[in-house]
Amino acid sequence: MKIRLVKPFVGKEELENIKDVFDRAWLGNGPKVAEFEKAWSEYLGCRASVAVNSGTAALHLAIWAYKFPQGKKVLVPAMTFISTANAALYNNLIPVFVDVEEETLQMDLEDLKRKYNDECVAAIPVHFGGHPVAVDELMPWARSRNLKIISDCAHCAGGQYKGRKLGTWEDASCFSFEEKKCLTTGDGGMVSSDDEELIEKIRGNRQVGMSSGTWQRFKEIQVKNKTDAHHWYYEIKDLGHKYNMNDVAASIGLAQLKKLDYMSKKRIEIIRQYLDGIKDCQSVKPAFPYDLTTTYYDFMVRVKQRNEFIVFMQQKGIATGVHTMPIPLHPLYKDYKVEIPTAMRIWQEYVVLPLFVELTDDEIRYVIDAIIEFDKKHK
Repeated sequence: MKIRLVKPFVGKEELENIKDVFDRAWLGNGPKVAEFEKAWSEYLGCRASVAVNSGTAALHLAIWAYKFPQGKKVLVPAMTFISTANAALYNNLIPVFVDVEEETLQMDLEDLKRKYNDECVAAIPVHFGGHPVAVDELMPWARSRNLKIISDCAHCAGGQYKGRKLGTWEDASCFSFEEKKCLTTGDGGMVSSDDEELIEKIRGNRQVGMSSGTWQRFKEIQVKNKTDAHHWYYEIKDLGHKYNMNDVAASIGLAQLKKLDYMSKKRIEIIRQYLDGIKDCQSVKPAFPYDLTTTYYDFMVRVKQRNEFIVFMQQKGIATGVHTMPIPLHPLYKDYKVEIPTAMRIWQEYVVLPLFVELTDDEIRYVIDAIIEFDKKHK
């Protein structure tokens, strides 16, 4: 067998939505983007959302919208994708790296408290791999210190924690809809919040800072059948960015959103099979205490003989991955090193295995059998 690591679950529904966009002949930031924003907010259970072209853009603009003074500090988990920390640098802020918990791989809240000081203005918890951060503990502590919490929800679209959607606990939440994610628009992202004023700031900035976008101006004239010689007029009040989503991506997102709960259920069913299949293994263990009431971006294991395991799986035709390493190991962040002993130790053990909706029972069994075969040789 040849088993890929990820595969988006797309089909005729997405194609039909794209055809509708083509028939309308409005491919840029238009009515489908607005429709997707509304549908996403309703699904998530928040007051407002703004669609952008990536999760990276979402993080950048969510931090930007708070207008933090330059040189202040942002608490970031040491083990995450680089975009989480880059959001601080984009806004001339200083990332402070927080260690992760041994068991969950999530931001260690005790280490966060130790590293917090009066210079810290925000924290960006990451629901890494889809496993929830204990936001019910984090939020009261943060609010008592006026510390803004902008969550990185790139791995957890559709996930929940204690019966409440991930992304609704925090001051603002940032989602990625890149190809590999739980919901995809090809590339894309979203910022969601109950702070509607915050979202409106981002809405203006995402399209080079225009006070009104092309679709807004078109609606006023064409849809409402008005005449106005100055219909074209807009102003630039802030240095903006070209971060808007387009209607082609949004049309894919609308189809995906209708499938999201189904996709989440399938991912959990696959993880359940994996967990049951490898429960007796000694050298290959699940990376998280998987909570099967939520959804996960990937299925991750810990293997002390990681290099041998990766090569073994390659020989079996099974794709694997190591999505992240501690951010201070990247040359860009060599001047931001702090004590993160747990992250530096355990990142060398984790490996990502195939997880996608259309993974068949035969393929899952094949992966499990390969893991068991490796485990027997490395007990």
